[in-house]
Amino acid sequence: MPELPEVETIRRDLQKKILNKKIVHLEILLKRIVKNDEKKFKKEIIGDKIIEIDRVGKLLIFRLSKSNLILLIHLKMTGQLIYCLGGKIIAGGHSDEKSVTCLPNQHTRVIFEFSDKAKLYFNDLRTFGYLKLVDEKELQKVRAKFGIEPLDPEFNEAFLAGLIKGRKTNIKALLLNQALISGIGNIYADETLFAARVLPQRTVNTLNEKEIKMIVKNAKAVLEKSIANRGTTFNNYVDADGKKGNFVKLLKVYGRTGQKCLKCGGVVKKTKVAGRGTHYCEKCQR
Repeated sequence: MPELPEVETIRRDLQKKILNKKIVHLEILLKRIVKNDEKKFKKEIIGDKIIEIDRVGKLLIFRLSKSNLILLIHLKMTGQLIYCLGGKIIAGGHSDEKSVTCLPNQHTRVIFEFSDKAKLYFNDLRTFGYLKLVDEKELQKVRAKFGIEPLDPEFNEAFLAGLIKGRKTNIKALLLNQALISGIGNIYADETLFAARVLPQRTVNTLNEKEIKMIVKNAKAVLEKSIANRGTTFNNYVDADGKKGNFVKLLKVYGRTGQKCLKCGGVVKKTKVAGRGTHYCEKCQR
């Protein structure tokens, strides 16, 4: 599943490809992917242009030029956005390379066609993703459902300490709670907590000031480094500029079950925390 760094990379790269291009055709191959009336959806989008691409958490926000509506796209678990022009393919999202093609396949759900003959495919294997047109008022309601992003300057030691106060959940569950902190998924929660030397199973009310400070510091550092390396890739994940994410080479614990810890030489273990497969080193983390 794409997390904040992967979605941010997609956002930045698609801005270079589709802004201010007139949408001349729209094909919906699976109606339930679109959370609006199909006729209204097509009427609002065909003939318009995307003038800005924003993001909150893992949700992409496409602002149209003529309409007062905004297009939301969420890739969820297996969504992909694939841009094609003149035989060149650039893609971002789920790592299934078989779905990355300029031809519709069994996983293609929506196709946008632009005035320069470029096409943008929304593919989704498990169909958890969605497209939805909303107005400004509804957009603000959607934004309000997302917590603060770790890269926000206001995400600091005092903020996290306040968030923890009165809670008895474990720290990994808190980091994964998108209503509290948006954009951190399973990969980056594990990497953040390893860098902060905190066990993911720890209940938040046992964390001291130093540990809280380290979690904040490393959440920012891990996400910034991942964005700089164009995200994490498994198998053949490619981003919206056709490049593989390189952060996979920098992972310290995630996906390294049974291998030597890169800090202490111990063994990286895997368990389930907050319902997710969780990687950690019991020697380095407390």
